[in-house]
Amino acid sequence: MRQPRLSSVIERRLLVNYRADPRAVAELLPAPLRPQQIGGWAVAGICLIRLGQVRPHGAPGRFGLRSENAAHRIAVEWDGPQGPETGVYIPRRDSGSAVNVLAGGRLFPGRHHHASFDVHETPRDLHVAYTSRDGATSVQVDVSLAEQFQGSELFADLHEASAFFRHGSSGYSAGRDRGHLDGMELHTDSWRVQPVEAHVVRSTFFDDEDRFPPGSATLDCALLMRDVPVTWNPLRPMLIHRASGTAGARPSVGPGTCRLSI
Repeated sequence: MRQPRLSSVIERRLLVNYRADPRAVAELLPAPLRPQQIGGWAVAGICLIRLGQVRPHGAPGRFGLRSENAAHRIAVEWDGPQGPETGVYIPRRDSGSAVNVLAGGRLFPGRHHHASFDVHETPRDLHVAYTSRDGATSVQVDVSLAEQFQGSELFADLHEASAFFRHGSSGYSAGRDRGHLDGMELHTDSWRVQPVEAHVVRSTFFDDEDRFPPGSATLDCALLMRDVPVTWNPLRPMLIHRASGTAGARPSVGPGTCRLSI
């Protein structure tokens, strides 16, 4: 079933970004994806997003849903018909909404795991923590607004960081059908980010030394978005072709798929 076009407001979107060893990241990616690199580093991270007024595009906002959500994400590239394409692969989605968990892979892209969120927010400070019900993922992030963007080894300034993540405006993640990846593109005419200073960042995904050996994933920077109206456009799925008798099947892009990001 093709997913519908949706509208919503990003009430808050916190992007916590890591620079990572491309070799470690490559182990997490299905073919034909490969890590998108900046200065020899892969770019990965956590998106902690609260959505409001989620509804079919064109429906009144007062009928929309509100939810806390999280996505662990990896910037990727692959070879498209016109040359290299870029985007984001999402190996893990979590949500505090039972509706999102039930609808994930049906009305919304990708399977969502149920999680309990703890959020405390002021105009300058933000605490977001959650633990998934299956016990597989736990995250805690504490940040505050910063006067300027600094300390990143991936990006020279806020403009460069903002452009990188705006270009990654759509994403693919595993759906309920193991034969393909679900995709959806974010569109907004009101893109804006603010720099934040990270005080505490913990993630069982990035802290797992079997997944990321010591030194292979380092916190780089964090960005905050607030009160941004957006439209979510469904993308054609990425098909996964499984060779007969071959373990660890690798996916390839299906006909008509031409973009990949989040």
